[in-house]
Amino acid sequence: MSRILAYTSPAIGHLFPMTPLLLELARRGHQVEVRTLPDQVDLMRGLGLAAEPIDERVAGIEHRDFGTKNTLEALSASVDVFVRRAAIDGGDLAAAIASTSPDAVIVDFNSWGARAAAQAWGGPWAAFCPFTPPVTSRGAPPFGPGLPPLGGPIGRLRDSLLRPLIMGQLEKRFVPGINRILTTNGVPAVTSADGFFRSAPLTLVTTSEPFEYPHPDWAPDIRLIGALPWEPPAQVPAWVQEPGDPFVLVTTSSEYQSDEALARAAAQGLGGEPYRVVVTMPAGIADLGPLSPNVRVEQFVPHGPVLARSAVAVTHGGMGATQKALNSGVPCVVVPFGRDQLEVAARVKHANAGVRLPKGKLTPERLRNAVRCAATMADGASRIASGYRAAGGAMAGATAVEELITQKPRTPRPEAARKGPDQP
Repeated sequence: MSRILAYTSPAIGHLFPMTPLLLELARRGHQVEVRTLPDQVDLMRGLGLAAEPIDERVAGIEHRDFGTKNTLEALSASVDVFVRRAAIDGGDLAAAIASTSPDAVIVDFNSWGARAAAQAWGGPWAAFCPFTPPVTSRGAPPFGPGLPPLGGPIGRLRDSLLRPLIMGQLEKRFVPGINRILTTNGVPAVTSADGFFRSAPLTLVTTSEPFEYPHPDWAPDIRLIGALPWEPPAQVPAWVQEPGDPFVLVTTSSEYQSDEALARAAAQGLGGEPYRVVVTMPAGIADLGPLSPNVRVEQFVPHGPVLARSAVAVTHGGMGATQKALNSGVPCVVVPFGRDQLEVAARVKHANAGVRLPKGKLTPERLRNAVRCAATMADGASRIASGYRAAGGAMAGATAVEELITQKPRTPRPEAARKGPDQP
C-alpha cells in the first residue's frame, strides 16, 4: 500500500468534500496523512487519519472580496489572496513532503504554492477541486459571470468574443503573481490560467453531468467524480425528527461573505409559509429581527437530516451547500454573492433544478415566490442526484489516485494543445 499526503486550503468547504476521498483511500489500506486547518486536526485524527496543521499564517490571509463592486474586482481580490497564501503554502507542503516521503500527493486546487511544490517534487500528484474549475472548455461559456451555454455559431461567436475580455483581464492580474511562485519553486512559468490550472497530471472535480456542462476536451487529466457530501459526526437535534411541515433549509457561507441579507430575506419572506424554515449561519449569527414561529436560526445543524425532510434549499451559491441539497434530490433557490457562485446558480437554472435569484433583486417577496417555484422542480434535482451517483464519488476518485500512482509520470499537455477552436 502507498503513503498518501493531502494538503488543503484553509476552508472547511474544501476539507469536508475531500474527506470521503481520504477515508476511502484509508479504507483500501493506504497510509493517509492530511495537512489542514489547525482547528480541524483533531476531527481528522478522530476519523483515523494522520493529521497535522497547515502553517497558521496561511489561514491568517482572509478573503475580503465581499466588499468589491463587480465580478472582476471580486475575482481579482481572490487572486490576490491565493498568491499571498502561495508564498507560504508552497514551502509548507515541501516541508511536509520531506518529512513524510509520500508515494503520492493530493493538493487543494486553491493552494497555488502547494501546487507548484508538488509539481517541483516530481512524484505522482493530483489536484482536488470542490468546485467547477475555471478552465477553458469548447462549447462552454467563459467562467465567471454565470452565462448560460449557447450552442451553434452564435454561441461560439459570443464565447470567442467574451473569453478574452473576461479571462484576459483576470490573467493580467493572475499570471505575473503566479509565475513568481512557480519560478521560486523551480517550475516553468505559464502564459495563461489554463497553463497553470491544468498542470496537474490528474484533477479530481466534485461534480458531474447533468449539473455540470459537458466538457469533452477536459479528459483525461480532469475527471468529474460527482458530489462528495460529508459532514462531521454530530448529534441530530430532536426537533429535526419531529413530525410537521417540510423544511426549507437556508444556508449562508461558512467563510464570512456579508451574506446576512439572504438570511434576513428568508426569515421575513418565509414566515407563515407552510414550511419549517431553518436558517444556518456558520460564519456567525446576525440579528434577523423578529422571527415567525416557523423560523429558527442556528449557527450549525447537520444539513443531511434536515435535507432528508426538505422541500427546498436556499443557498448563497456555495458549491458544497448547493450540491449537498441536490444530492438529496432537493431543488434550490440560489442567490449568488460572488466567487464561483454565479456559475453555480447558472448550472442550477440550466439543469431545471431550481431558481436563480440575483443578489440585487433579493427581497423577502421575491425569495418567497422563488421558493414556491423551486418546490415544483424536484424532478430536476433528482436527475442531478442520479448523475452524481453514476459518476462514482469517492470510490471513483480513489481508483483514479491509485491508477496515478502506478502510472509512469506524464508530462501535462502543452497549452496550445488545450485550446479549443473558438479560443484566441
